[in-house]
Amino acid sequence: MLDWFRDPGLRRRVQAGLNKGEARNALARAVFLHRLGEIRDRGLENQSYRASGLTLLTAAITLWNTVYIERAIESLKRKGIPINEQLVSHLSPLGWEHINLSGDYVWRNNLKLGSGKYRSLRTVDTALYKKQS
Repeated sequence: MLDWFRDPGLRRRVQAGLNKGEARNALARAVFLHRLGEIRDRGLENQSYRASGLTLLTAAITLWNTVYIERAIESLKRKGIPINEQLVSHLSPLGWEHINLSGDYVWRNNLKLGSGKYRSLRTVDTALYKKQS
């Protein structure tokens, strides 16, 4: 307990871990919002399926974000925009503002991308981010 008070680095590391857990829980609540954050299934098996589905969906969102954050960073580097690697370590794949969480989730088999293919990134005006000499 005394280490906690004496070591600011320890407090920062613990707080960072807590922040990650809270961000994951916030994502799960956002995904689960249409059910008012409650599992209302009566049977234990159905409750388990619902909880597993929630875990799967939050993991899929996190994976999607991780892949596309990496692709966006690589795209910016290829365009010659300097990336501060220290700031990259603070990016989180737990955001969901860009994902429509309401309505039905529909996956169409005819819209599958080939192996190793990705959806295209949105284009941005890179002139805004290049340093003026």
